[in-house]
Amino acid sequence: MHRPDAGRPRQLSASAPNTDSKRGTADREGEPRPARAQMEHEDQEAQKPLLATAAGSSGDGRRGAASASSSSSSIAVVVASTAVAVAGSFEFGISVGYSSPSQPGIMRDLDLSLAEYSVFGSILTIGAMLGAIVSGTVADRVGRRFTMAISDLLCILGYLLITFSQNFWWLDIGRVSIGCGIGLLSYVVPVYISEITPKNLRGGFATVNQFMICCGASLAYVLGTFITWRTLAIIGVAPCLLQLVGLLVTPESPRWLARFGHPGAFQAELQKLRGKGVDMSEEAEEIKDFTEKLQHLPKSKVLDLFQKDYIHAVTVGVGLMALQQFGGVNAICFYASEIFVSAGFSSGNTGMLAMVAVQIPMTGLGVLLMEKAGRRPLLMISAAGTCLGCLLVGLSFLAKEHHWGKDLNILLALAGILTFGGSFSLGMGGIPWVIMSEIFPINMKGAAGSLVTLVSWLSSWIVSYAFNFLLVWNSYGTFFIFASICGLTVVFVARLVPETKGRTLEEIQASMNSSLAGTSHK
Repeated sequence: MHRPDAGRPRQLSASAPNTDSKRGTADREGEPRPARAQMEHEDQEAQKPLLATAAGSSGDGRRGAASASSSSSSIAVVVASTAVAVAGSFEFGISVGYSSPSQPGIMRDLDLSLAEYSVFGSILTIGAMLGAIVSGTVADRVGRRFTMAISDLLCILGYLLITFSQNFWWLDIGRVSIGCGIGLLSYVVPVYISEITPKNLRGGFATVNQFMICCGASLAYVLGTFITWRTLAIIGVAPCLLQLVGLLVTPESPRWLARFGHPGAFQAELQKLRGKGVDMSEEAEEIKDFTEKLQHLPKSKVLDLFQKDYIHAVTVGVGLMALQQFGGVNAICFYASEIFVSAGFSSGNTGMLAMVAVQIPMTGLGVLLMEKAGRRPLLMISAAGTCLGCLLVGLSFLAKEHHWGKDLNILLALAGILTFGGSFSLGMGGIPWVIMSEIFPINMKGAAGSLVTLVSWLSSWIVSYAFNFLLVWNSYGTFFIFASICGLTVVFVARLVPETKGRTLEEIQASMNSSLAGTSHK
């Protein structure tokens, strides 16, 4: 590294002959003088480089301080942008958690049968499937920010219809509208976060999506025990309004801007995200390379996903989403209150509040461990925990049927749902969405995102609609089926899911091209 005073050693060389001349004179005059001269000369040589180093260190310190300031600015913008995006995740959580605490009030006030309420509880996923089908196309055509704004408007409309509904039909139309909104959000939020964050922060930031879903669902559970279902619907509008305001100042995804021909805006938004004065040339060049590669690739279609080059990624993405839902999560979330009552609780509120108290810290722990432990270990631990939770809930219903004691029923049900909720929040809740945003090549991301999101919501609808009927058919058998699927998830992750922690998108894609049972997970 060049120092401002790097020329000073030449001055020492120029003065050396004079010192040597004096030393020669001193040799004739006596010993003490050359000793003093030599010491003075060594002092000069020792002092000057030290001063030069100090000056260089000072310069380094100033540059380091400037770099730290720029880094801090960069993180602040990324954090703020992520916070705006996950307001949609919070809305997602409220929408998913709404039906469980609202069930008694809605059935009473609107005189709904169990079958009619099952339609209301599950029809959210019909709307979400409609949103999922177009999510990739909409996000690619109008941008990530505008897609989030569209979803907010759909959710606001839906909650207003629910708030003022006087019959079954308006209630369901409102629920479908909300479903369309969160179907868009479920795709665009994790994709937007993965596109704006640096690779070393991508996993942790993307998992905040699941954390806020958990917080939103938890808020719906808690507030639903104290307020009416109409008031809870009005509260559901608040995150949408906050996100709409935040989107006015939030940067657009630089990758989307570069991909769709906005080079000037792409550079400006990337600089805004990385901080003033930060050298972003390497990252900008990488994004340009992606864009150039994309221009030479054919336009993607859903059927193209089933080609040999993409089949591993599709298997992982679709498999994780299907296993996530068929493991029973939405059955437990939508009908947690009813499960606790069926297991012997006098009210479902106590158990639901306990579940909230477990889910939030476990989701936070998952966020912290994402970039340390890796995706695969957290997924396997999480799936094993949900398997245990379903087994415990199944045993509670088995104990109830065989009259093994009410206290045992309650203890097993509470332990099972808390184990399931905590384990799911640790990994299976958020990591499949993180991996979905990482494993698909950029030219296939829109089509792949639509397919994977559609599979997620279709699976969710099947489980949530069938759950009440399954519970009547065989209560404990239903949860033993869920437990078997959770156990299968552990095997699926161990065999097929790659580790994406700390890897560039190119490295991830290379691993996805490996054989299905080979080294892809390493």
